[in-house]
Amino acid sequence: MPRRAKRVKKHVIAPDSKYGSVDVAKFINRIMLKGKKSTAERIVYGAMELAAQQADAEAVEVLTKAIDSSTPLIRVKPRRVGGATYQVPMEVDKRVGRALAMRWLILAARARSGKSMQEKLAAELADAIQGRGSAVRKREEIHRMAEANKAFVHYRW
Repeated sequence: MPRRAKRVKKHVIAPDSKYGSVDVAKFINRIMLKGKKSTAERIVYGAMELAAQQADAEAVEVLTKAIDSSTPLIRVKPRRVGGATYQVPMEVDKRVGRALAMRWLILAARARSGKSMQEKLAAELADAIQGRGSAVRKREEIHRMAEANKAFVHYRW
């Protein structure tokens, strides 16, 4: 963060080579471990194809629907007011929400028991489309927490 009034430029990510989608490129970058991009691409493309076969849809559409279904609209942030800490519900920026959804999908896929990461990720994507995966459950949990703390919304600033 700059100390002066200058704004930080948003990093522009180039679309992926196979589908031409920025969301797929971001997802590949988040899956990637230790700089192994070709391995991450193989995992993501394979998982998208498997999930597309299960859902009878386009591969990019599967990923987009899964991300959309697990993107949070509201989340709680702790605010300290007069010696007490309140969980204040705040709206989530669209870009931040999609980043959270991608992170949750990947973490849920890694936590699953299964044979390969491709199969685990494909199963998580398919579950997210149907609204029953771990990432979707996490989103609903956060929405419930925000609903429960709606009384503290006036502490938002």
